[in-house]
Amino acid sequence: MTGALILLAFVTLQRAAELVIAHRNTKHLLARGAVEVGAGHYPVMVRLHATWLAALWWFGWQAAIALPLLALYLLLQLFRVWILMTLGRRWTTRILTVPGEKLVTAGPYRFLRHPNYLLVALEVPLLPLVFGLPWLALVFGLLNLAMLAWRIRIEDGALRP
Repeated sequence: MTGALILLAFVTLQRAAELVIAHRNTKHLLARGAVEVGAGHYPVMVRLHATWLAALWWFGWQAAIALPLLALYLLLQLFRVWILMTLGRRWTTRILTVPGEKLVTAGPYRFLRHPNYLLVALEVPLLPLVFGLPWLALVFGLLNLAMLAWRIRIEDGALRP
């Protein structure tokens, strides 16, 4: 198995595990009275990320791996773990608010309002660059930034007191 296939399998399994965690956390939050905001954009976001991953498989499965960029990508995964550990059962892929619950201000949230979105904004173009696919990095990087701008506007509106 090539390095590219191992990396693609890792990312695919990671994303699948995140969806399982997000689903479990969403059920937990809804049971606690959470309200979802902006559900209309969610299918668009899912399609965007699924297409990004499919494009990586289609164009990158035989690619040579740029090791310095891979190291940076793996470093970002440590940032992801920090975010997930900080949010715990509050982490989900949807925008959910529990009435009366305070915002998380620990971990990376001490320094950034949306650390998870910064992570995604960096990794979506970075991973194609690991595979030597700059055009894929540009296309999906720009599409993802547009999605994040839309999502952050919705989320900030939901979190406003």
